[in-house]
Amino acid sequence: MEGDINEGSVPSYYREVHQAICSRTDERVQISVFQRLLSRTALSITVQNQITEHVNGADGFLNKVSLYKGLALIALAQQGKPPSPKLLENFIQELPKPQLGEPKELQSLRMQLVQENPLILSLTLAELLMKDTIKVELIPEKKGLFLKHVEYQVTSERFKVSVYRRYSDFDVFHELLLQRYAYRIVPALPPKRVLKGVLTSVSEREFIEGRRRALARFLNLVARHPFFSEDELVRTFLTFSGSDVQTKLRDACKKLGDEFMTCSYATQAKDYLPADIQGQFSLSRELIRNIHNSFQKLRDRAEKMAERSKENATDLQMFGKELSCLGSDETSVPVLASGKSPWVALKQAVKGLSVEFSLLSEKAAEQGRREEDDVVEKLNLFLDLLQSYKDLCERHEKGVLHEHQRALQKYGVMKRQMMSATVQPKEQVSVEQLESRIVQQENAIQAMELRNYFSLFCLHQESHLIFTYLPITSHILGAFVNSQVQGHKEMGEVWQDLHSKLKCLFGDSNGVQTPPLNPK
Repeated sequence: MEGDINEGSVPSYYREVHQAICSRTDERVQISVFQRLLSRTALSITVQNQITEHVNGADGFLNKVSLYKGLALIALAQQGKPPSPKLLENFIQELPKPQLGEPKELQSLRMQLVQENPLILSLTLAELLMKDTIKVELIPEKKGLFLKHVEYQVTSERFKVSVYRRYSDFDVFHELLLQRYAYRIVPALPPKRVLKGVLTSVSEREFIEGRRRALARFLNLVARHPFFSEDELVRTFLTFSGSDVQTKLRDACKKLGDEFMTCSYATQAKDYLPADIQGQFSLSRELIRNIHNSFQKLRDRAEKMAERSKENATDLQMFGKELSCLGSDETSVPVLASGKSPWVALKQAVKGLSVEFSLLSEKAAEQGRREEDDVVEKLNLFLDLLQSYKDLCERHEKGVLHEHQRALQKYGVMKRQMMSATVQPKEQVSVEQLESRIVQQENAIQAMELRNYFSLFCLHQESHLIFTYLPITSHILGAFVNSQVQGHKEMGEVWQDLHSKLKCLFGDSNGVQTPPLNPK
């Protein structure tokens, strides 16, 4: 049937309706827009659903022919006929006109796509997280003991490739990313070095591991950013396997330029901004600052809990070792006046308990690792994002906004000089030079104003990005609760086994009284 409907065989009204409700970026019509169109008719919900089922909108969109089919079914249903595609087979007459009103009235039904709402990021947290997952692994053995050239293996799940990078590569990548996206959230890099020593140093190893985790968080935030993810800089860093990645990155940055020069919305940013943009920016900044402070405190507590789990693991292990040491004591047992000593039996029983305490130590250590990997690391990821937003706000105020204000002050001085020159006769050449400088300054101010509005435009989008990430709170709390449930369950099972073993070991077969394992 669809093959029989084409542009030449439909009334002009059909084409006008399509033009009114189709997307501005292609000829398709969102199925939700078509359903809004159906709601304008006097047809019953049952009939509306039947028409929707007959059109081909499996991917959420209708092509032009499917829309024409739907319009014809609407018209037939309005005539009292059942909306069946069979009615359209071998249709000889001109397709009937549905009663939907003037096409211009239907334009409000059109749902704009993301590209048509540049200030609103319609992505969900799940969609951001699905963009990519980056793993960063340390390769210390390639460079010997001294930490001069630690290498990292960077693996992108999206590109299905692993590359090798040094910290200096990250440093150049970060610098170029800031140059290209000065008005965006660019996460900070961890420090290059705070300690000096060899790889066997505990403090140095901890520092290197912390830096590895921070680099992984940095890359994941960058690779999942809605504007960075498709950038050539990011793609090059994650996929280029040549020996000189830094040169490749610099070449790409020179070719691309900064975002203001390449973004299609840059010069029209002011038109998209709400009238109260400054007020919205201040409110968002204050709210995000408060969220950052709270999450920082949560992270600090989670770190202490993970550390306590590790300390508990050490204590349990030492407790078991002491029991084993106690049970292995070969010192001769004196014969007491009361008769045979129970110490020999007690030693064997105590020595056997070290196995359970060793297992308890392992479970506590696993608990600490889960808390660190699943809870603390997620908190650090979100904190890195929040801190980057605060840094962006400062760049906006100290950068383009400050430069704009300085340019205006300089322009004011020039104008006063020009007014003075018109009052007091001066050489014609100097007046012309001053006029030329004023024109140049006016052009510079105009460019800075455009950048200032574009910076606010980007800030508004980045604020949306922060709020899109906020549901990660449920991920963090879920990981925290699951970690505690699993840890307590595993530890409880071992403690229960130990409880049962104690009953057997310290029975009254050797004349030893059973300890009160179930105090009342």
